[in-house]
Amino acid sequence: MGHGYSARALAGLLRPQGWRFIATTRDAVRADALRAEGVEAVVWPGTPLAPALARATHLLTSVAPDAGGDPVLRVEGEAIAAAGHLRWVGYLSTTGVYGDHGGGWVDEETPVAPTGSRGAARVAAEDAWRDVCARAGVPLHIYRLAGIYGPGRGPFDRIRAGQAQRVIKPGQVFSRIHVDDIAAALAAGMDRPGRGVRVFNLCDDEPAPPQDVTAFASGLIGLPPPPEVDFATAPLSPMAREFYRDSKRVRNDRIKAELGLVLRHPDYRSGLRAVLAAETGASKG
Repeated sequence: MGHGYSARALAGLLRPQGWRFIATTRDAVRADALRAEGVEAVVWPGTPLAPALARATHLLTSVAPDAGGDPVLRVEGEAIAAAGHLRWVGYLSTTGVYGDHGGGWVDEETPVAPTGSRGAARVAAEDAWRDVCARAGVPLHIYRLAGIYGPGRGPFDRIRAGQAQRVIKPGQVFSRIHVDDIAAALAAGMDRPGRGVRVFNLCDDEPAPPQDVTAFASGLIGLPPPPEVDFATAPLSPMAREFYRDSKRVRNDRIKAELGLVLRHPDYRSGLRAVLAAETGASKG
């Protein structure tokens, strides 16, 4: 459900193993592009999903909630609740559900306390998926993702274009996760579905101030770091400013202990080097 950035990475990882993918998209043109990638595309909403669900063994949803709740469950909730043959359901959520902890550590047992409306909507969506999967009797994995980056979502183009800035807010730290490690974690969860509901934080081992990440990325491409800008006066969008409201360090011990995951990119330095190599290779190709 929602064949976006993370789902495409998962498909790329599993396709060589013989997996088949049915993916939803809202756009007919996008559906044609997905078919060219070897994905069976379904334009949704508009196409009933019961036939696709009947053929599926695993269900992944990355569709964000809206003002009316979870769009998938609003339309397909009853069909999913009746899909008791599913072996695994994965829901991509966000570490934003934990809210602000002043730079302190959180793990999966930390009570959710979102500070904004988007985080509150995610908590409600998680609960709705818990209910539907309990009715279906299928295991649910909730993945709370930190900031996602990877090829095509790195900082290099903005730095080269002079559009990047180092926003300075004392004590601010973020956790992040490379898209390749998201795909690996999802695949590991599908191999170890277990029973009931499990929540997993998806992040690397090293939360860091955002300005440090930008400075390191600048050095990788031989450019000076962008200028520092005080958070109070920085020209940020309302969404970006809300993003800076929360500061926390996210623990990832559970994905290692329960899913056996070994992070390919345990810190932003490894991840950014890989992004630069991938983007450079793509431009040469």
